Amino acid sequence: MATDKELSDFLENVERRAFKQAVYAVRKDEVALDIVQDAMIKLAEKYGDKPADELPLLFQRILQNTIHDFFRREKVRNTWVSLFSSMGRDNEGQDDFDLLESYEAEEGSEAAESSADKVERDQTLALIDAEVQKLPTRQREAFLMRYWQDMDVAETASAMGCSEGSVKTHCSRATHALAQALRAKGISL
Repeated sequence: MATDKELSDFLENVERRAFKQAVYAVRKDEVALDIVQDAMIKLAEKYGDKPADELPLLFQRILQNTIHDFFRREKVRNTWVSLFSSMGRDNEGQDDFDLLESYEAEEGSEAAESSADKVERDQTLALIDAEVQKLPTRQREAFLMRYWQDMDVAETASAMGCSEGSVKTHCSRATHALAQALRAKGISL
């Protein structure tokens, strides 16, 4: 079990990295601060009794879920706001109001993206995921911990039970293998 001191130290150490990750996801400092605070509270309330070595992975999952929850709430909120704001417009005497005709998606948002772009993005992500799954187990673990979960080399080495040099080697081999496989499929990153 993690002591209060261990939990406090862990939260203090992960705060900046979590904030950076949340800002990258939501692009708003104030919202990112709220997300990180909510994730920290959830970790302390629900998982404060877990061993200290389990806290990094638990916190990462909680943080990702909190970010996803934010986007779900925003999607619902934006739908209702646009619905009500569109209904207030003068429809030039038209009796058959169609929300889809009057809906204007915000430029740069996912709703403004064309169907072809969405399909292309989904196909690219599926190809990347397939190539990541083809990596040898240790390379995949190191790659996902370092670049997906944003863990530093020391944390990754500790979680994998190997040296920091091994983590760097696994990550390097994984990135080179992925780059080569994706280039062969016509994807340039």
